[in-house]
Amino acid sequence: MQFLLDTNIVSEVMRINPNQNVLRRWEAHRSELVVAATTWHELLFGIARMPASERRQLKEAFLVELSSWLPILPYDEAAANWHAFERARLVASGKTPAYMDSQIAAVAAVNQFTLITANVADFTHFSGLEIEDWTKRK
Repeated sequence: MQFLLDTNIVSEVMRINPNQNVLRRWEAHRSELVVAATTWHELLFGIARMPASERRQLKEAFLVELSSWLPILPYDEAAANWHAFERARLVASGKTPAYMDSQIAAVAAVNQFTLITANVADFTHFSGLEIEDWTKRK
């Protein structure tokens, strides 16, 4: 396992017409994919806010299937330590990263995974974090 997926990448795969570059990379690296518990929360929260509908049912079914094979990594003590010091460094330099993005970055960093996101700019200010954007053709 070497790729930690940001919420927007999993959401992309759930779209009616997903980005084909993301789908290709997803399939090529399926056995190497993980998500942070923070991402899992964001996905479930987004679906929980949807009105009852066929679309919601499809997304719920996708997440049930996904949870059968996709590891969900905890935001643990090591991630909390990294997060605290990295967040303090960034705030001291005048940057205020989104809290949940910071948690996702922390889980990726302490586990030495490449963070896969469509929002590279949200993560570039974190030190020591490898980032890839699978929405672009490689």
